[in-house]
Amino acid sequence: MKIRNIDLTQNPINEEHQQLGLPPVEESVSHLDAHPFLRAAVWFAVVVLVLLVLFLVIRFFLAQNGEDSWKIITDTLDSRIFWSAVAVGFLAQVVDGALGMAYGVTATTFLLASGASPAAASASVHIAEIFTTGVSGISHAKFGNVDKHLFTRLLVPGILGGILGAALVTQIDGAVFKPFISAYLVLLGLYILSKAFRQLHIRTEAPKHVGKLALFGGFVDAAGGGGWGPVVTTTLIGTGNDPRTTIGSVNFAEFFLTVTSAAVFAMLMETDTWPLIVGLVFGGLFAAPFAAVLCKKFHARTLLILVGVLITGISAFNLYKALIAL
Repeated sequence: MKIRNIDLTQNPINEEHQQLGLPPVEESVSHLDAHPFLRAAVWFAVVVLVLLVLFLVIRFFLAQNGEDSWKIITDTLDSRIFWSAVAVGFLAQVVDGALGMAYGVTATTFLLASGASPAAASASVHIAEIFTTGVSGISHAKFGNVDKHLFTRLLVPGILGGILGAALVTQIDGAVFKPFISAYLVLLGLYILSKAFRQLHIRTEAPKHVGKLALFGGFVDAAGGGGWGPVVTTTLIGTGNDPRTTIGSVNFAEFFLTVTSAAVFAMLMETDTWPLIVGLVFGGLFAAPFAAVLCKKFHARTLLILVGVLITGISAFNLYKALIAL
C-alpha cells in the first residue's frame, strides 16, 4: 500500500475534486515548491528560453553575411518564405491552442507542401516549438499540473527517442524519405480524425510501458516533424491517467525533448532556414487569442474533424507528389 502525501488545502483543484467526489490530490502535484527537481527544471527552461532568443537574433544576422541590419529586416519582411512561415506558425499554434496538440504535425504538413525537405521542416518546427513548449511547460508546472513521477518516466526515454529520430531524418536523402514522412502524416491525420467518431473507454489500471511509449513518441516526433502529443497524451489518458496531470506532464517533458531534437538538428545539418524559423515564431505569437475563440465557438469534435481532414488531405497530396518525383 502506498502512503500518499495528501494535500488538504482548499485550493481550486481540490475544490473541483470535492465536487466530483474525488480524493484530494497529492501535495507533490499541487505545489511546485514541494519538489526541488521540478523547480530546477522550470528554472532551466526559463534560462534556455532567454538564451535561445539571444542565439536566434545573433544567428539570424550572422547568416546574412554581414549585410546592413536594416536591409536584412526589410529583405526578410519582403520575403514570401517569411510570410508563408508566419501563416503556417499562426495556423499551427491556433490548432495547438484549441486542441492541446498537433502543432508539429500541422506545421510540418504545410512546410512539406511548400517544398521543404523533411529534415529542414522538422528542424525549423522543433527550433520554433521550443518557445511554445517552454512557455506551456512552465505554466503547467506553476499551476500544479505536472506529476513529478510521470514527468520523470517520460523525460529520458523521450529525449533518447528524439535524438534517434533527428539523427535518422538528417542522414537520409530528403527526396527518398519524404514519401515515408508524408505517409506517416496521413496516418496521423486519420488517427486524429478517428478520435472525433469513437468513444474512448477509460481503463482504471495504471499505465504500463511509459518509457517505451515515450521512446516511440520522441522518435516519431523528431523524424516526422510531430506526433508527441497525439501519440503520448492520448495513449496515457486512454489508459486511465488523470487528464490534467497527464497533459501538464507530457507538455513539460516535450520542452526537453524539443530542445534536444533541435540541438541534434543544429549539429548534424547546415541550415539556412532562419527566416523560416523566425516566421514560425512570429506567427505563433499572435495565435493565442484566436485559439481561445475557436475553443469557444466550436466543439472539440468539430475541431478534430477539421484538423484531421486538413492534415490527411494535404499529406496525401504531398505523398502523391513525392511518389511522382521518384
